[in-house]
Amino acid sequence: MFLPTTKEEMHHLGWEKLDIILISGDVYIDNYYDGSALLGKLLVSKGFKVGIISQPDISSPKDIMRLGEPELFWGVSAGCVDSMVTNYTALLKKKKNDDLTPGGLNNKRPDRAVIKYTNLIRQYFKNTKPIIIGGIEASLRRIAHYDYWSDAIRKSILFDSKADYLVYGMAERTILETADFIKQNKSLKLLRGLCYISNTKVDNYIELPSYDEVKNDKIKFIEMFHHFYQNNDPLNANGLCQKQDSRYLIQNPPNFNLSQKELDEIYELDFERDVHPYYKKHGKVKALETIQFSINSHRGCYGECNFCAITVHQGRTINSRSVNSILKEVRNITQHKDFKGIINDIGGPTANMFDNKCKLQSTKGSCKDKRCLLPERCKAMKIDHSSQIDLLEKVKRIPRVRKVFIGSGLRYDLIIEDHKAGEKYLLNLVKDHVSGQLKIAPEHVSENVLQLMGKPSNKNLIDFRRRFNDFSKKIGKNQFLTYYLIAAHPGCEQQDMEELRNFIHNELKLKPEQMQVFTPTPSTYSTLMYYSGLHPDTLKPIFVEKTLKGKRKQLL
Repeated sequence: MFLPTTKEEMHHLGWEKLDIILISGDVYIDNYYDGSALLGKLLVSKGFKVGIISQPDISSPKDIMRLGEPELFWGVSAGCVDSMVTNYTALLKKKKNDDLTPGGLNNKRPDRAVIKYTNLIRQYFKNTKPIIIGGIEASLRRIAHYDYWSDAIRKSILFDSKADYLVYGMAERTILETADFIKQNKSLKLLRGLCYISNTKVDNYIELPSYDEVKNDKIKFIEMFHHFYQNNDPLNANGLCQKQDSRYLIQNPPNFNLSQKELDEIYELDFERDVHPYYKKHGKVKALETIQFSINSHRGCYGECNFCAITVHQGRTINSRSVNSILKEVRNITQHKDFKGIINDIGGPTANMFDNKCKLQSTKGSCKDKRCLLPERCKAMKIDHSSQIDLLEKVKRIPRVRKVFIGSGLRYDLIIEDHKAGEKYLLNLVKDHVSGQLKIAPEHVSENVLQLMGKPSNKNLIDFRRRFNDFSKKIGKNQFLTYYLIAAHPGCEQQDMEELRNFIHNELKLKPEQMQVFTPTPSTYSTLMYYSGLHPDTLKPIFVEKTLKGKRKQLL
């Protein structure tokens, strides 16, 4: 079933009132790639009555009042992407298109959607039930943060939105506990994965430099961010507090990762894999083409690219589903009325990290003093693609499956470094799982820029490209690699872009089509460098291109 979006749909289910109403900046696609849909279906499976309002009109009460008022709480999210990233390019131009809006026009999602939707609720529902914000926009803006679009340090979004609570990270466990606690009239303030506002600090929590301090002192901002970043693993994180004006933001430690059994249960919930009819009539939703028959095999990423927020939102530990759960999902997909035999993707943040994790991470949490892959791969992090090879082989044999593609990005350096199964994995990819093009993300070639990006040396790129081309030629396929590249990252000067251009022309012998200007997004080390102009470890100045003219020039 779909979650109800109107009173008529509620009554059809026999529901007079809803326990929880979810507000989302994305159109409602009943698919677990839609965070609001996933949380809504999970809550329904536990006995709660949940409705959803997508992309409400903020100039009218019509949408926000459509389902009435919830009995327990409102849940507000900007959608799968920060609304400012969705609405603007890195060069601050308004984006015309939105793949998660019916019809494709970017005309439904307001800037700073979490704040706008929270204000919308308060405008028409006085003294209402608690408003709980979450999703990527709230999660990454939960402490004082640099905002590229206003070029300023902003307070926690919990303060700016005037919501009651904020849930961060992958919030399934937290949202269930929240619903249970509110139903029982219990205080939420001890729940993991939750932020709230308090008049006092919490004993034994790390006190971050205050909002006023980090707003006026870049060294204090860097100090704050180090503490924030190092306390994201549930097995070894401390709680945090930060004074903002006269009150404190309190961040409880992260909630614990789901067990494989719990992860399987969530992804095996009954999803329609389609846009809700209420919204579908307004036009085609392009994102559906990508996610409708794609499969999420795992969460987390230990790559820790400095420009990526996955570490802060999903964590470094890989949490994989069981093979049986994935196979069960594929069999269910084959029965879908629109299925044509193509699985678009089996992957996660990084496709080939499935079923690979450090044992120490699982028992002690992620290391606070070193990274898994830089400056070289830690010996405790064993790389083995055998599980993914086995999984793909089993999926291929399921009746009605004609093709299984890998659409998620790959870490080609891990394939090269896997001396046990890496070459076999690559051969299988080239033979059966590439849809004409395979995505990889070297991002740059300058050693200085790569270090600041948190990316490995490009020494493996030429080797990987050679193997990919040789295997493709051997089996008679005309296939290509797609290279994602970033211009104007902190530390990247014009000579670094010249080095990149020469490498692309002389070594790769192509014209790059996936070059993008770096966008400073909240809660990443790259954004920290962009704002401060300092190396976060040495505190030495680094070059940062901040002019739009200079950024455009780096693209040429």
